[in-house]
Amino acid sequence: MAYKFSIVLISFLLIQSAISIDPLFHFCFNSQNFTKNSVYDKNLRKLLTNLSYKTPSTGFGIGSTGQHHDNRPYGLSLCRGDVSRNDCKTCVLEASSEIHERCPNNKGAIIWYDSCFLKYNDVDFFGKIDYQNRFYMWNVNNVTMVEPRKFNQRVKDLLTNLSKKACKSSKMFANGESQIEESKKIYGMVQCSRDVSDVNCKKCLDDAISELPSCCDAKQGGRVVGGSCNIRYEIYPFLNLY
Repeated sequence: MAYKFSIVLISFLLIQSAISIDPLFHFCFNSQNFTKNSVYDKNLRKLLTNLSYKTPSTGFGIGSTGQHHDNRPYGLSLCRGDVSRNDCKTCVLEASSEIHERCPNNKGAIIWYDSCFLKYNDVDFFGKIDYQNRFYMWNVNNVTMVEPRKFNQRVKDLLTNLSKKACKSSKMFANGESQIEESKKIYGMVQCSRDVSDVNCKKCLDDAISELPSCCDAKQGGRVVGGSCNIRYEIYPFLNLY
């Protein structure tokens, strides 16, 4: 499936494979560095190991390690709401390994996969909406099944309704579908990281939905993916729930 990807002024084509475990994107967002085998490095490795054990049981893990705040990393990992425990564990382990390769010395980093994302920083970010770390993906094909403006409104309505459900659910995850034409549907998914409140979850999702006209106008599929929430819609089923 061909997708277009954009972050600020960067755009390129991304070819996704259903069996690929390659990351979607990552940021090394903290300019503060640490050295190999330093106290921060050891605490970070311990934190990532803890997250790989904690996350699969519920799909979400959060924590920090270290006694002194100068050397204490804070981290969380979240798996997509439909992902199995085994696939969740595989994804978080892969994310923990890959982020060390891509951001070997940064005290803050985030990496996204189709099935999970992982984030850490030397500043406590729990409960705060992450507006900085965000990217977009969209199908390169335009909608032909229905008038574009009508399609865009159906997408917005679907994701808005799902966001209301997600904020009230224990997993902060919701999925659903909407009829476009007699035999045509759109499928949607929204999810928040469970460290944020239901109010902040709704704020994050509403903000992501508001960006769809800029990135995904009349496209057959699109995503807004961030460090606190993400949304996605397609004209085909894409979750394991279907």
